[in-house]
Amino acid sequence: MARFVSIAVVVAAIGIAFADSSVVVLALPDLYEHLHTTIVGVSWVITAYNASVAVVALALVLVIRRASAVWLFAAGLVIFAGASTACALSNELSALVVARCIQGAGGALLLAGSLPVLARLSGSSRRGAEIWTVAGLIGASLGPALGGLVTQLFDWRAIFVVQVPLALVGLLALLGHRQAAVVEEERERSPARRTIYANVSLGLLFGALVGVLFLAILLVILVWGYSPIGGAAVVSVLPLATVASRPLQRRLGRPVAACAGSALVALGLLALAVLPSSSLGYAMPALVICGAGLGLAVPVLSAAALDLGAGLARSGTLTIGVRHLGLVLALAVIAPILAAELPSTGDRVTLQATAVLLDAPIGLRTKVPVAVGVAAELQHARAGEIPDLGRPFDQHGAQHDSAVAAARDELVATVEETITRAFRVPFLFAAALAAASLVLGITLGRRLL
Repeated sequence: MARFVSIAVVVAAIGIAFADSSVVVLALPDLYEHLHTTIVGVSWVITAYNASVAVVALALVLVIRRASAVWLFAAGLVIFAGASTACALSNELSALVVARCIQGAGGALLLAGSLPVLARLSGSSRRGAEIWTVAGLIGASLGPALGGLVTQLFDWRAIFVVQVPLALVGLLALLGHRQAAVVEEERERSPARRTIYANVSLGLLFGALVGVLFLAILLVILVWGYSPIGGAAVVSVLPLATVASRPLQRRLGRPVAACAGSALVALGLLALAVLPSSSLGYAMPALVICGAGLGLAVPVLSAAALDLGAGLARSGTLTIGVRHLGLVLALAVIAPILAAELPSTGDRVTLQATAVLLDAPIGLRTKVPVAVGVAAELQHARAGEIPDLGRPFDQHGAQHDSAVAAARDELVATVEETITRAFRVPFLFAAALAAASLVLGITLGRRLL
């Protein structure tokens, strides 16, 4: 029983460390409002954590063989908990970004140490690696939904507050570590070519994950205007599909599962790129397809990337760094693509908003101040702020005037559909990353997996 509890708290720590890659995405509007910054500025809250995990993990690869997994895990938990506290207490964007960098360093340490600790607790390198992989996959896909739920119930600071006890409880696992069974190490070492292939494919898939965990959520929250808890309900289909696909993954052969998973992720992102309208009826099935793809491909590729013998800690640390490096590099490319698409979209939005207002069957005494208000909101958008195009209508009688309310709904729907199309190219780029993983699997997967 004690060993089961120890494994459970390690799994929880792994889950929150992976979840932090995207846990604040649904809280971006709250962060933007409280920190008085721009959308670009607040995006660093996400980038800082992932970049820190990638850099620290890749640096650890060089020294991991001489480090104690137990001490790495313990130090990572303490640093992660302390930095989470600092995140919750931050009142300025710069302070929050610095705290997120430190939190990422702690996350890298605890993730690197947790794999050997889990292997020790479970008594088998293979079993420990399976638990570690599934915990990380579910944590990463569940992160946005949990963040949105906590933000809606409390506020964005609560996201970091709840992480502190969860991280510190992980120290209890070290008590069970002393009584754990001797690890049964596999005699076979993973061939270098297989490890390289698996890590490159994982890096590409996690880069594609930017489209699922960031672009899709920004679209639902910032463009379509759903609340954090509404967004959490939408993205909850992602982890559900990931878990549901696990039995199928066990039945398929490794090359088939890896290729099918990459293909599904690419297909889901392609579906998001060609959304015919701002409708959850189209978006949620696409997210389900992406989640199923992740559930098929990531466990297989992770198993191929890990050396179940003496190199377990080093190979695990390397794949941690590669996954987060894929996220960061994809963010670095996708953000400028989206930024380049938005100016021309803004011009189209202005023209379409003007046309809707001119055609609206409302009096000039209402139409003129509404038009001024809409123009001001569009100007906020050009400055990188979040516009509220419904506000001018609400301020001028939409609550009790059906004509004004109808004009508001038509304008908001028109603008939503126009901005949705601006996400098309970034989604296509994310889909291309998943397709690249598929091509790699078709050419090499059959021989290496």
